[in-house]
Formats: sequence, C-alpha cells, structure tokens
Amino acid sequence: MTAEDLQSGHIFLLDKPLDWTSFQAVNKLKYKLKREFNLPKKFKIGHAGTLDPRATGLLIVCCGKFTKKIPEIQDAPKEYWTEIKIGVQTESYDTEKPEILQQDFSHVTEEQINEALEKFIGEIDQKPPVFSAIKIDGKRAYNLARAGEEVEMKSRKTTILYIKDVKIDLPLVSFTVGCSKGTYIRSLAHDIGQELGVGAYLTQLRRTKIGEYKIEDATEKFLENDFRFENK
Repeated sequence: MTAEDLQSGHIFLLDKPLDWTSFQAVNKLKYKLKREFNLPKKFKIGHAGTLDPRATGLLIVCCGKFTKKIPEIQDAPKEYWTEIKIGVQTESYDTEKPEILQQDFSHVTEEQINEALEKFIGEIDQKPPVFSAIKIDGKRAYNLARAGEEVEMKSRKTTILYIKDVKIDLPLVSFTVGCSKGTYIRSLAHDIGQELGVGAYLTQLRRTKIGEYKIEDATEKFLENDFRFENK
C-alpha cells in the first residue's frame, strides 16, 4: 500500500474495542496512516456508521476518494450480536448507567421470551434512547440528558429484519439481530423488557455485519493502547 493508493481510495474494516468512540478509532487510524505514509494534512477519512462506546465490532472507515462511498455503506442493513438482561433497567438502556427498577422475573418463561422477540420482527415504531447523539434544537440528546434536562425523543420507523440464534440463560438473553439503518439496539432491548413487563437493558453489543462487509474480514485491530495492522 502506498500514499497514492490511500488517496485514490481505500476501505478499512476495524474491530472497535469497548469504550472507544467511533471518532477516537478513526483519529487513531488517521494518525497512524499520516505518520507512516507522510500524507497531507487534508487527507480525507471518515467512518460509515457510528458504534456506541459500549459496543464493539465492525467499524468501516473510508479514506481518500472512497469517502464518497460512506452514505451508501451507511444505508446498508446491519447485523449485531446482542445480549440483554431482563428484570432490571438503566436510564441509558445499556451499561453506561447503573441498574434501577429491579423487578421479579421468575414467572417469565422461555416461550414468553421467544414470543416477545417475534413481535419486534418487521417495521416497528422505535424511540431512540435519550442518551444518544441525536440533535435536539442543535444540541446532542446525551449532553442534555447528562445535564439533567428533560428530553423528549420522537419515535421513528425502523425495520427489524430478523432475530435468530436465541439463547436464554436467565436473566440473560442473547440473539443475533438484523436491522435497517437507524435502529437503536439499546431501544430494542428496552422495548423487549417492556413487552415482557419486567424491564430489560443491553449488556453487550457487537456489530458483526454491514451490508456485504463482515467482522470476520476485519484485518485491522486495536490492541490495548496501540494500533497495528494485521494483514491476513
């Protein structure tokens, strides 16, 4: 790979680690590329679909002329491996905030869980979490929420393409979900808990696919505080 190759266009598949923002991951890669290939300051680079800090997995980064492909990749269906915990909730719908509203779930059966999951397949109305990057009057919702302000999120249409590979080990339930652009798996976890009547939140999330790109094809990995290329 040369500097000319990168500026002509290249797609990197990264395996984003836990607690990194997508912005941090892109900046880390950008710094490495500019240092190793002596790229210009205005070298174009960006990711095709944000991953929450508490999520891991496939982050697609486009550079050079391939940054024009970002909207197309962002519009592609996504797939996630998901784990939720029932019988308790959090304000953020994930592990960012502490557990609240614990409820007895001893009466919940595997059959009820599978039936609840089935109800979410297809087009659904979904409210994004208040702890999200959506802008409200020009401000990020998560900044308003963290400042203690009341945030009213509007519901939007999204599509759950499939839910499969369900494993139940109460209070944990894991599954693979395919979905359209703009789906919040944190909200899906919360809504499943509401459907069951005992609450739930997202404990683990790993993006495994975006369109034709798969996590198995990721050849660049972040290792602790360093970044290195692993060429397959």
